[in-house]
Amino acid sequence: MVAARDIDNRPAASVLSRGLQLARYGWANLSTFAADLLPKGLYARALIIIIAPIVVLEGVIAFVFMERHWEAVTRRLSEATARDISALIEVYDTAHDDTQLARLTNMAREKLNLSMQVLPSGELPAARPKPFFDFLDKALSREISKYVRRPFWIDTVGNSRHVEIRVKHETGILRFIAVRSQTYASKSHIFLYWMVGSSVILLTVAIMFLRNQIRPILKLAEAADAFGKGRPVPEGFRPRGAREVRQASMAFAEMRDRITTHVDQRTTMLAGVSHDLRTVLTRFKLELALLGESAEIQSMKADVNEMQHMLEDYLAFARGDGGEVAADTNLRELLEEVQDDAEIYGKQVELRLRKRRNDLVLPLKRQAFKRAVTNLVSNAARYGDRIVIRAATEGSWLRVEVDDDGPGIPIDERDNVFRPFYRIDRSRNQDVGNSGLGLAIAKDIAKSHGGDIALGESSMGGLRAIISVPL
Repeated sequence: MVAARDIDNRPAASVLSRGLQLARYGWANLSTFAADLLPKGLYARALIIIIAPIVVLEGVIAFVFMERHWEAVTRRLSEATARDISALIEVYDTAHDDTQLARLTNMAREKLNLSMQVLPSGELPAARPKPFFDFLDKALSREISKYVRRPFWIDTVGNSRHVEIRVKHETGILRFIAVRSQTYASKSHIFLYWMVGSSVILLTVAIMFLRNQIRPILKLAEAADAFGKGRPVPEGFRPRGAREVRQASMAFAEMRDRITTHVDQRTTMLAGVSHDLRTVLTRFKLELALLGESAEIQSMKADVNEMQHMLEDYLAFARGDGGEVAADTNLRELLEEVQDDAEIYGKQVELRLRKRRNDLVLPLKRQAFKRAVTNLVSNAARYGDRIVIRAATEGSWLRVEVDDDGPGIPIDERDNVFRPFYRIDRSRNQDVGNSGLGLAIAKDIAKSHGGDIALGESSMGGLRAIISVPL
């Protein structure tokens, strides 16, 4: 019995826990589904914020109107019509000849606005399909059942301007025809037209004003995107719009000026440092040249050359893009220059470009981008014997790939090699002028263009470096 109680009790707790988990899971899925359906743009979301309350308000007003006013008025009119028919039937019961019947039909037509006719005895017609909006049908049927209390048949669909009512009597079938407006509130559509028309006007005004408020935000986003990619800020950009948008625009303009000033000052300082250090290295080379030729002198010359190469890398890394302005650049010509310059490595360098009707021209900081690709090629030449350079467009992006047949880089080290001064094997290549800044410089240049660099597996078994920048 204990085991039975355990079996009986455990499912209750587990079912409750499982139910809560399913509820949380279902709510999370519902939230994710709703988030996917909602638009992502600020303009569309702002329109929903404006439209949704209007639609909800109109829905509530329409419901209240239909429930409290339209249906109530229809019920009162149907009740009055049912009372009139009931009174006519009672008078008809006391009519004994055709003269009294004629007077009764004239009174119904003149006093009650009802057409009355006595049909031969028989069965009532079959019930017709109910209309989609059957407020009138329900209200009139309910009131006739309440006041007439005889078998009846009504037609609220056949003639759109009239309502036909037939009541079964012992002496025949009494046929009544009433004007439709006499049995229900026929002017309700005016309220609906007014409500829809006013909503359209409100939405039109809201869309016009909202568009003017969104435009400055879009201009700010375009300016920030252009500045992040190293391109000139669009002409005509200035702080405008709502107060908060103007504040954001002025803050962006001040930040842009500070960054530009900082870059200019750093570039000027590095130009001075570079000039002074190159002067000292040039004196070293001249002094070594005057000392003659010996093993020691050759070693010192190699050290000076290595120092110069490392100095160039340090200055290039510190300078970044050097404040260079993006300009329209022919990609084929740039890569062909990289291929020609790579001949100094003594390795096979192949350039593969997709056939295009016209050469690809896009805004680039030409010298900086050339240095980034050159760094990738020199890194490939350091460890491989064959290098392939590819370039292609994918959607709104440019991809430049540099493949080699070297040993490659382990997956867990591919993020680390972009760190300045980082080497995978610190005991290797200590005598080679490798500062450990080549990939870091290339990545920094790619990011200044709004792109990035990724490493992967080459089709030749080595390393593939992919530099991606937006078109």
